[in-house]
Amino acid sequence: MLAREVMTPRVISIEADAAITQAAHLMLQNRISGLPVVGPKGELVGMVTEGDFLRRGEIGTQRRRSRWLEFLIGPGRLAEEYVQARGRKVEDVMSRNPVTITEQTPLETAVGLMERHRIKRLPVVRDGALVGMLTRANLLHALVSLATQPQAVGDDATIRAQILAECDRQSWAPMSNVVVRNGVVELWGVITDERERQARIVAAENVPGVKAVHDHLVWIEPMSGFVIEPPQDQARAQQGSISTPPAPARTEQKAGPVHPMSTESYAEPK
Repeated sequence: MLAREVMTPRVISIEADAAITQAAHLMLQNRISGLPVVGPKGELVGMVTEGDFLRRGEIGTQRRRSRWLEFLIGPGRLAEEYVQARGRKVEDVMSRNPVTITEQTPLETAVGLMERHRIKRLPVVRDGALVGMLTRANLLHALVSLATQPQAVGDDATIRAQILAECDRQSWAPMSNVVVRNGVVELWGVITDERERQARIVAAENVPGVKAVHDHLVWIEPMSGFVIEPPQDQARAQQGSISTPPAPARTEQKAGPVHPMSTESYAEPK
């Protein structure tokens, strides 16, 4: 998917020479955490977010350092922080040269930029002009829309083929066996990392038509060769060992013949 398919086209923006209080009111009224800053011709010149208002003199949160640390930092950095804490205009606190994308940017690239720069939103520009905004919320909207679309359900053979094909596409999934009966998937094979178990279960659950997934994957620890049975099989084994075994059949012992000397042997002497 491309950015233009999920972005917000109508963007609330603010001019660089506007007051910071105006920016704060816009964020609160529209329940947003950031605003693109535009110039006189509508060109993007920066971004202002909630984080730019954290260190403010009005609320007593400006940075305070010891004298020796201020000496190490230098006057330039201190002057910049003073403007951030005392400036009255948006251009005094905004972040300049923001990371941007275009309408044709793939979502995979956009998400990579968000992760790399640790940002929550990306302005979408066309020839330098702001035309939209891509946020994390837009990605959630796309996810929900695609996840709720109905998918065709295949028979057991189709389900098995789709699971095997998905595992073949993944480098972490070695060859294993899959058995499907009436939509119930049985996973058989060997794994060398316990995290592979849940990944294989997820791969099976994502195939349309799967009703349940039974895990029979055996974990073999590579260093020691120790074998760990799958949790489902362990649970069945424990239930079998706890069950009360049937009581053994009672056998009646027949009384043997009485020895003829038994009466005389126990007679008291006179």
